Amino acid sequence: MKRINLETLEKDAHLSSYTQLCEYIYHEIETGHLKPVKARGTNGKKPALYREYHILEPGSEQDPYRLYEEELNYQMSTKISTDYYLRHLDQYKKDRAWVLKLNAYLLAQKDSAPTPTISKNERSFQIWGREKFLQAEQGKKILNRCGVAPSQLSFYETSEPLAYYSSHRRIPQNLLILENKDTFYSIRRHLMEYGETVFGTPFGTLIYGAGKGILRSYQDFSFCVEPYMRAQENQLYYFGDLDYEGIGIYERLAERFARNRLIPFGAAYERMIQKSRVYSELPETKAGQNRSIGGYFFSFFSERTVREMTKILESGRYIPQEILNIGDFKTEAG
Repeated sequence: MKRINLETLEKDAHLSSYTQLCEYIYHEIETGHLKPVKARGTNGKKPALYREYHILEPGSEQDPYRLYEEELNYQMSTKISTDYYLRHLDQYKKDRAWVLKLNAYLLAQKDSAPTPTISKNERSFQIWGREKFLQAEQGKKILNRCGVAPSQLSFYETSEPLAYYSSHRRIPQNLLILENKDTFYSIRRHLMEYGETVFGTPFGTLIYGAGKGILRSYQDFSFCVEPYMRAQENQLYYFGDLDYEGIGIYERLAERFARNRLIPFGAAYERMIQKSRVYSELPETKAGQNRSIGGYFFSFFSERTVREMTKILESGRYIPQEILNIGDFKTEAG
């Protein structure tokens, strides 16, 4: 190996200060371009620099960083941004095995993107041989460092399967999404024992939304539900707690469906308000709720009903779905 002394390095680098010289030499050592000749000792300054260095030849076993640079510059898919790793070769050394697997996958795709027909964990195993690499391991960091958006891997997220009850599969039909489990069970029991209508509206299918869980389960309408449930001729209704969170869930979910395909189940909300009038005090709104709601939910109700709803919300109170029970639905069935 060739050697070079500190004086020559300083002269060739054309640096204006000793601090800059230290930074330059530390960088060259870190990136594998120089190796100190420790037997020659240091210059006695603070911080100290060795008096002499080996110059590592490109491509030698002692110059892995040069190999990494060449690999990043000439062997990566154009879908990978190498900027981060070229600036952090030490991190690339740690991540290299995972990056090369991602690179091999992207190169195999060429110019075409796979259709999102497999799940996140399935795609993770396909690329890295570890099903949870994207979900719970280094996957997100590797993608971020490579400048690869998760959408480029074309997978779909999975959630807990939608729980639903169908009394029939005719098309068209009305489907009702319910926020809470107790109301889902009560209305299901009502339909099984007393017929197909709830407050005068016929329903063929009930869906348990599990609170905010319905937002994560929305994709099930595209991938997992029975074909009759996806029919465009159907009408979807939503019924949840009359509070900021329940209204917010509805409005965010409505945005994901075609406009007017998901509407509030007005008769049920009206009955909730009517029944709430006999209570001297409604429960207090749960702490930490996001109060950012739009006006879309209220657009389905009369001005009088909106005023009453707004008064309840602004007073820091709410009406839970569970104010209604099987007795209310039985009364309606006559």
